[in-house]
Amino acid sequence: MKSVLLAPADICGPTGQGELDMGAKLEVRRIERAILLIRGQRVMLDADLATLYGVETKALNQAVKRNRERFPADFMFRLTLPERDEVVTNCDHLLRLKYSRTLPYAFTEHGAIMLASVLNSPVAVKVSLQIVRIFLRLRQVLATHGELARRLDDLEGKVDSQFSQVFRVLRQLLEAPEKESRKIGFGGG
Repeated sequence: MKSVLLAPADICGPTGQGELDMGAKLEVRRIERAILLIRGQRVMLDADLATLYGVETKALNQAVKRNRERFPADFMFRLTLPERDEVVTNCDHLLRLKYSRTLPYAFTEHGAIMLASVLNSPVAVKVSLQIVRIFLRLRQVLATHGELARRLDDLEGKVDSQFSQVFRVLRQLLEAPEKESRKIGFGGG
């Protein structure tokens, strides 16, 4: 399965907290940029989470090792060397991982939240709330996109052939954002 970097434009928008000030908007964009699609899961890498939580990556990973039972396989996994290389190639902000001796961990939404409880700092709690809001917003956007495609299918089945060109154009518009996202990972899947 191919891994895909999610474009921040796909999940921009209000987080349910009213209007955000400029600092909060920058923080939201930073989190959005850190969400990647790897192995079919939306994840954040340990280096990005460490930066957001205000700790060193090494300290974050030590906390994970001390609390390994809190991070089952569906909360966290280690990238393979080819996955790490692909992420580094496609994500400029992760170039520092290129020469790292250890492979990064990828944390799912639940793993990122669990990290906040392990780190147990005010910054970690605040950031984890933002991460949850952004993952929720992403889920809403993806659900809306799927609902629009389903409605278009229903409508297309109800009208005659003279509208087929209109539906073809609408389908192209619905598919356009997916074609513009940058891909990372392995081909052949």
